[in-house]
Amino acid sequence: MIINTSLQVRPHWAGVTLACLVAGASSCGERSEVPPPFRVVAEDAFDLPLVGVTSQQRTLFNEGDRLFGLPFRPVDGLGPLYIRTACGACHEEAGKGPGRVTKMAVVESDGLTPSADQSALPWGHTQRPYFVAGATQPIAAPTGVSLKLSNRIGPAVLGRGYIEAVADEEIVRVEAEQASRTDGIRGRINRVEHHSEANPDQPFHTLKKGDRNVMGRFGLKARSATLDDFTADAFMGDMGLTSLLRPVEPLNPDGLTDDERPGVDLPLLTVNQVADYMRLIEIPARVPNATGSALFARTGCDGCHVPSLRTRADYPIAQLAGIDAFIYSDLLLHDLGEGLADGVVDEQAGSRDWRTAPLIGVRFMRNYLHDGRATSVEEAVLAHGGEAQMSVQHFKALSDSDRDVLLQFVQSL
Repeated sequence: MIINTSLQVRPHWAGVTLACLVAGASSCGERSEVPPPFRVVAEDAFDLPLVGVTSQQRTLFNEGDRLFGLPFRPVDGLGPLYIRTACGACHEEAGKGPGRVTKMAVVESDGLTPSADQSALPWGHTQRPYFVAGATQPIAAPTGVSLKLSNRIGPAVLGRGYIEAVADEEIVRVEAEQASRTDGIRGRINRVEHHSEANPDQPFHTLKKGDRNVMGRFGLKARSATLDDFTADAFMGDMGLTSLLRPVEPLNPDGLTDDERPGVDLPLLTVNQVADYMRLIEIPARVPNATGSALFARTGCDGCHVPSLRTRADYPIAQLAGIDAFIYSDLLLHDLGEGLADGVVDEQAGSRDWRTAPLIGVRFMRNYLHDGRATSVEEAVLAHGGEAQMSVQHFKALSDSDRDVLLQFVQSL
């Protein structure tokens, strides 16, 4: 759903029930034949296109937004197994949630360490509860094995074009700088295999399919290098929709290799259009807060949540090229301790490793961390372990008033 302006005009009589309107004024109190005057209601807008968007970019944004919210059906290639039927079901209005995915991993007796033997999960680490197109069984947790289950809430996709535009050398620079820190913060690039073909019509990257050792930057464990790859992975993994970038149906208990739409389900154009939509979403406007920003640095939060990184000068979207992208992330993996471990290994990301979550659109979130367990920013901060322990101690040492200012700052991002 697109909110086209930060000010929307709404009638103050908009709350009149349908029954009143149908029954007429006599049944619901006296009403004028002429609607009362309109009033202006301020909106804190998000899910908007980039500032300075061109007419062509707005067209791309709107079409991608439509596809993002479009529910797919079995005749479109949904299934055989799936989790949700639309991108927007997990990322409503490009925000965090409400959809969730359940992950599972075979673990050792401590309940945390991933077992070397994952054969009890022949269809992968993701539960897929719904089935169509001839499938008869979901993918569910097996019994009789030591298993760790964990939830993942769909992350917000606001401002993702800024993240894709960040120069590789910036990420390498921050990784090198952290290697010499003395506070325990030491992020790592998740080196992954790239699946997307370079597209001369949409030259957002120059990677080739099968390129190895490229920088992951999308996904909770940074498993995807580009937005095209991220989009194709979500279509296939969450909806069972194949594309040229992910042409094989997910493994399933019925051994089905196709669905009600024979062959590849989605044209590459659909993947590109949804990726373009995410590229063109603006970071929600922020109000400067110098005191909060200073406290953010003083506690060491900016060690991982780096306020800004420089983007590529040659990034094809002019508004995002050669700028400071205020994403509040280093896009690196960090060990956040046993408390947040999920047992899942993803490329070079281990059970305790998570990519630093970009602090974009925080004020629109109602839960925090990868699984939504925290219901406040303070809960989320206190749940950080591993490399973040010293920063958490600095946070705890703040006066009540300084802590409130810092939390308000983070909550405003």
